[in-house]
Formats: sequence, structure tokens, C-alpha cells
Amino acid sequence: MRAYIEANAAGFFADLKEWLAIPSVSGNPAHADDVRRSAAWLAGHLRGVGFPTVEVWETPGLPAVFAEWPAEDSDAPVALIYGHHDVQPVEPLEEWETDPFRPVERGEQLIGRGASDDKGQVLFHSLGLRAALAASGRTAPPVTVKMLIEGEEESGSPNLPDLLRRNAQRLACDVIVISDTTMWAADVPSMCTGMRGLTEVELSLYGPDTDLHSGSFGGAVPNPLHAMASLLAGLHDENGRVALPGFYDDVIGLTDEERRLFARLPFDEAEWLRTAGNSRAAWGEAGYTTLERVWARPTAEVNGMWGGHTGPGGKTIVPREAHAKISFRLVAGQDPEKVRRSFEQYVAERTPPGIRAEVRAHSDGFRACFSPIDSPAVQAARRAMERAFGTEVLFTREGGSGPEAELTEILGAPLVFVAVGLDSDRIHAPNEKVEMPLLLKGAESAAYLWDELAAALR
Repeated sequence: MRAYIEANAAGFFADLKEWLAIPSVSGNPAHADDVRRSAAWLAGHLRGVGFPTVEVWETPGLPAVFAEWPAEDSDAPVALIYGHHDVQPVEPLEEWETDPFRPVERGEQLIGRGASDDKGQVLFHSLGLRAALAASGRTAPPVTVKMLIEGEEESGSPNLPDLLRRNAQRLACDVIVISDTTMWAADVPSMCTGMRGLTEVELSLYGPDTDLHSGSFGGAVPNPLHAMASLLAGLHDENGRVALPGFYDDVIGLTDEERRLFARLPFDEAEWLRTAGNSRAAWGEAGYTTLERVWARPTAEVNGMWGGHTGPGGKTIVPREAHAKISFRLVAGQDPEKVRRSFEQYVAERTPPGIRAEVRAHSDGFRACFSPIDSPAVQAARRAMERAFGTEVLFTREGGSGPEAELTEILGAPLVFVAVGLDSDRIHAPNEKVEMPLLLKGAESAAYLWDELAAALR
């Protein structure tokens, strides 16, 4: 397996560079045709690999690519690989040391937009599948392998839910393999087992019909900014817990084994604080470590607040209105809609007389996704990665949010994360890179994965 991957590494990286040169920026309408070229390139590549079925699926926005390679045994389990072929914008362009769409090798690094997120991690599956077939002498994998590589993930996946529902029968599977996350470090391989969800709201408070002279009316009528400050300050109690009614009722807590495994990671809090904009102290919910807070506990964050006079000079008024944007990162078990209703209840109960409150949701939000570490699929993927890396694979979670929860909810299959990106890959930032040896380890992990899943899921 490893010998095949090493022998075909040069061709793999040549293909990846060709794909990376397509500026498939989904968030910029000027690149819509490039996203379509990216889908067409991937479809052609997968046909060349040997997938019997490859299709470009159109959406009201930008296209996804679907591929399927049936197992020889019609009763074999089915695995669906999910990823995305669109990329983030490259601005600020002046901070790039190379052209973001002319990928270059620098030592063992490949630099270019999408190298890690997510084209490199999508493409290692094609090399891994070829290696698995070559090493075994089979003409088909031991599980049916499907792929769904969408073109709008970096724009919030607006059309993915409808695409999944419309094609649920074609996408039916026993497990969903995600290769769009990171490991702890190159020498500390790990598997992600969950990502937080998200819901966002905007709160507006209205008082008098116009701004009022504070000398004539101050202290005698309610001030919307005072009310806003009180509401936002009350979002957390003295122990850093979110004070919304019922906020923690549905939270699936960490197991003792997860906490033990998290604690084994070589985490340097002082160094982490430096990467957090030179933050001067760690803070959060009492009773949890920094990693546990970021990965597995829900949050409430004030993203911005404004109102009244903010220009130069003084203006002594009672402002007529105040506004704030608040986001909630959610964990397994929490429902974005239920959290929004809880926030509305909190606001209704604490808004003083004479102030009118209005809560507006920015979107439907994302549910959190979560894979128990003792599930058969996770254990199979862990064995595959341990065979490739030759060492124990630990577990992490991620604090960010994505469409993974939609996948498992609509398709009704569990998630397993097999990925080799690093936090140092400068994902979404200038000079994005990927460690080339890790992509080959990803391909080797994927090559072992299909036999492991075939045995674990039968």
C-alpha cells in the first residue's frame, strides 16, 4: 500500500497543482465559472481513477460532484466521502508570498489556496482508493464508495440541504467520511469527533421616538443603551455559565474517557493564548479546561454593540435605540431554534418597562455534529490511521461549525473524520499550505479505511 502511494506521489501532486490552479472562490460571483471548471476537473479526474459513475450535480447556485464505485458484494456497507471543491477568497492579496493560484512547493510544503482546505484532502482519497485496489488485486473496493464534493461550503452551503433531500436515495450510506478538519500536530495524529453548531441573533431595543436631551429627560425615562448593557452583562453568571433558561438542558456532556484523552494532548496554554491575539488570560465556564471549553461546551458571545452618539465630540442624549449582535456556539444535543426561543424568553423577562425589544435571527443556524469515540466506524477509522502513522491516534473536537450536522441528520448515517490538515496550514488566510507527507499519510489511511469499515460495519 505504502509502496504504491510513494511510487505515485509525483503524479498525485501534479494533479493536485493542476486543480489548485483553478480559482474556485464560491463567495465571489466573478468566479462562478471557475467553480464550474473545478467541478468539471474533479469529475474528469474521478473518471480517470476508475469510478464507474461520475456526475456533476447542478444546484440553484454552484455545482457539486457525485461519484460512486460499487463494491463487488452487493450486501457490503456503503461509505460516503464528503468534502468541497470551492475555496475561500484570497484577500488581502498583498500578504501572499506567492500567487495563490499558482501552487508552488517549498521544501515539503505545497502552498496555494485550497491546498489544505479542502482540495488536497479530497484528492488524497482518489490516491488511497487506487492504492487499496492495487495492493489487494481487486477491481472494486470492499465497501461501496460514494463521493459528494460540493461547491458552496465556503459560502455557507446554502443549497446543500435541498441537494441532500432531493438525492437522498442516491446518497444512502452506512457512514459518512469527512476529510475537512485538522489533526493536533504532524507528530501527534488525531481524529476529530465533533464540531460545534451555531446560531446568530441581532437584538434591537427601542425607547423614545427620538433622541432626547439628557439634561431635560435623563434619569426620568428608560435608556435603551443602559437596558442593552444590562441584558448583555447578564448573559453569563459568576461561573461563566450562560444564563438563558434551559440552555444546558439538552447538552450531551463529555465522558470521562474523552476528558482523559483530551488531557493527554500536549497543550501549552501560554502558547495558545499568544495565538489568541496575545490574550492575557484564559476565561470561560468554571470546571472545564480551555480545550474542553473550545471543543465541547456551548457559548454566548457578544459580537458587536452600537447605539447613540459614537462620532467625535460630545452629544449629551438619551438615545432612542440600541443594537447588538450575539452568536451562540452549540454542542451535541442542542437545537438552534430552541436556543433562539430561550434567548427571546430571556430578553422578554429582563427588558424594562418603556423599552421595546426585537430579536431577529440571521439564519436557521447549524446543529452540532458528534461521533462517539467508541462507535464502530470511529474505531475502524482510528485503526486505519494508526496503521498509516504507526502510532496511537488521539481524539480532538473542533470549535468551528459546518454543514456536517445536515449530512448526518438528512442521510441518517454517522460521521467519521479522517483528515490530516494542521492548524498551522493557514486555512482561510494568506499563504495557505499543506504538508505533503501528511497528504500521503492521508491517502494511506484512506487505503486502509475501506477494509476496516467493511469488517466493522457488517
